[in-house]
Amino acid sequence: MNADTNVIGMGASLLLAMVLFIIPAIIACSAIYGIYLVLTVPVRRAERGRLFLDLLELGLMDGRTPEAAITDAASSNDNSLGSHFHDLAAQIRSGRKLGAALDAVPRIAPPEVRAMLQAGERIGSVGKVLPACRRLLGDSLSQMRGAINYVVLLAFVVTPGMVSIPVILRVKVLPQFKLVFEGMLEKSQLPAFTRLVMGNSDWMIAGMTAALLAVWLLMLAYVCGPRLREALAGIFPGGVDWVLYHLPWRRKRLQRDFSTMLALLLDAHVPEQEAVTLAAGATANDLLLRRAVRVCHRLAAGEKLPLAIRAMDDSPELQWRLTNAIERGSGFLAALDGWQESLDAKAFQLEQAAAQIVTTLLVLLNGAIVASVVIGMFLPLISLINHIT
Repeated sequence: MNADTNVIGMGASLLLAMVLFIIPAIIACSAIYGIYLVLTVPVRRAERGRLFLDLLELGLMDGRTPEAAITDAASSNDNSLGSHFHDLAAQIRSGRKLGAALDAVPRIAPPEVRAMLQAGERIGSVGKVLPACRRLLGDSLSQMRGAINYVVLLAFVVTPGMVSIPVILRVKVLPQFKLVFEGMLEKSQLPAFTRLVMGNSDWMIAGMTAALLAVWLLMLAYVCGPRLREALAGIFPGGVDWVLYHLPWRRKRLQRDFSTMLALLLDAHVPEQEAVTLAAGATANDLLLRRAVRVCHRLAAGEKLPLAIRAMDDSPELQWRLTNAIERGSGFLAALDGWQESLDAKAFQLEQAAAQIVTTLLVLLNGAIVASVVIGMFLPLISLINHIT
């Protein structure tokens, strides 16, 4: 009997330990792992793209065509390559060239990388555009650093409290305050600031809800990446590209990608009008594509490239670097390399500054809400103390 009692006691202790320690630990580990997955989405997406580029480059170094490099790698049936890579190989086996196969399997790489590879196919040397593709994929590190800057925590932990606090104050706290205050001080109202914070809180709830939706939309764009961009582009044609262009760090990267591809194409002796069109297409931005059309019109009218390029980018540095390269007749990539490095560094700086500003504003906003609530709750108490005194 005692042995049975001991077994039951040990079982109860084990169950209690599971409830108190093991289950919370599992929940905490799951939450941490979920945050890790969210934070590293751009990096993991870029890593898959780099693996694809590495396989392509290895095949080219062995003297194979891009199509043969992809099909040979897929023939290993390695699952680590991902289903999209095998879909791409199946498209090539059906007789399609690399550019057409990339259009048929768009999720194999970001749209900018696909456009760059197609431009490389046009000049007959896909290997020349691989460094530009890798530089673009490196932007994921900057995106992850910005997200680590507490934006995720603010989006999923602090910001929901901004909406819930005014609602709780209006529904639960304010009626009790009114009863107590009016019971002790007849014919008196709550202080004006208390009524503003706890009673007339519709504007506060609306503002907090708008801020919450904006931050969560940014997090959705961070996680979904190109998929969300393509979906929104179908709903708002041109609108997404316009917004992305007017984000300072994205504009710097668009300028970098355009100038890189333009230099590569000009060094490959592609005609200027076609080079401008292909370089703008490599940015996958409709706004730049429309500007490229204006540049082509100016070139067709006899205007020199450094002057015509103003319709695309009015940066004086780009113009004089192009002028120097044209005078030498070659070396466009070397002439523009320093400017592209500068654009890359400025884009990183601007993106991190934007993350810091957003985080700071959200912290200050939450602090203002907490301070208003505390002041609104203590003002009636101060009034009661003064009346009793």
